[in-house]
Amino acid sequence: MEKPTHCQVLGITSGQPGVGKTTVSVNLAVALHDMGYAVMILDANSSANNAQTALGTVCPYHLGHFLEGDKSLREIILKRRYGINLIAGASTIEAMTTLNPAKASRVLKQFGDMESELDFLIVDMPPGTEQSVLSFMASTSRRIIVVRNDQAGVTDAYAMIKVLCSDFKLDEIHIIVNGVTTEAEGKKMFEVLDKISQRFLARALHYLGSVSHDELIVEAGERHLSVTEHAPTSRGARDFRHIADKTSHLALQKFVDGGIEHFIQRLLHLHDLTAETA
Repeated sequence: MEKPTHCQVLGITSGQPGVGKTTVSVNLAVALHDMGYAVMILDANSSANNAQTALGTVCPYHLGHFLEGDKSLREIILKRRYGINLIAGASTIEAMTTLNPAKASRVLKQFGDMESELDFLIVDMPPGTEQSVLSFMASTSRRIIVVRNDQAGVTDAYAMIKVLCSDFKLDEIHIIVNGVTTEAEGKKMFEVLDKISQRFLARALHYLGSVSHDELIVEAGERHLSVTEHAPTSRGARDFRHIADKTSHLALQKFVDGGIEHFIQRLLHLHDLTAETA
């Protein structure tokens, strides 16, 4: 297995709650880990159905303890049974934008020290088109939007894509269609969204794959398991392995906008980014 030369920072979000974004984040992380990659999840979603809940745990420390100097970065990282590293961020991640230079330097150094230890950092973002969510997405190197398989899903996803492309001038926007009956159905929905984006935004989107409507995924989530562990031969497990494989190939393509250090540096200066796009 060929490893990426730098840690890939993947921001995962959706146009609205209830689309399955965190389910995708956690199952993609586990599928990548099963392939032999070193993965960490930054849980930046403060909703009830966040990555901590999905992994059946509560982190004893969160990003705020690190930012205030009470704990080192390694002390707040929780390693789950899958071998996945987990950091609880929630709303405290926004505090990174107001750190003084000394604290900012410490944060950047300790995250930078982990660069060589990780292949993927998955940032589980809140849903919606609020400025803070879109700004955080702009800080990542590759953006993944989870789309629900219906007309409302297209509308919500396009609203987010429009702001990311028009206001932030971003590309590397990837789409995962959730809740499909067939793979062809997912591709058709992506093609509709891509056609709209190319016509009105002059920006092509990238298709990462679809996730089947599979009750075994729901059942796995209720047991705080990944579907690849709970039902390894299921359609859902197959879909996540396929998406993980495509994601791993992305990591071997052109290097995009730096790794963890670049991501953290962008977060530290998020107020500047927000001001530029206001």
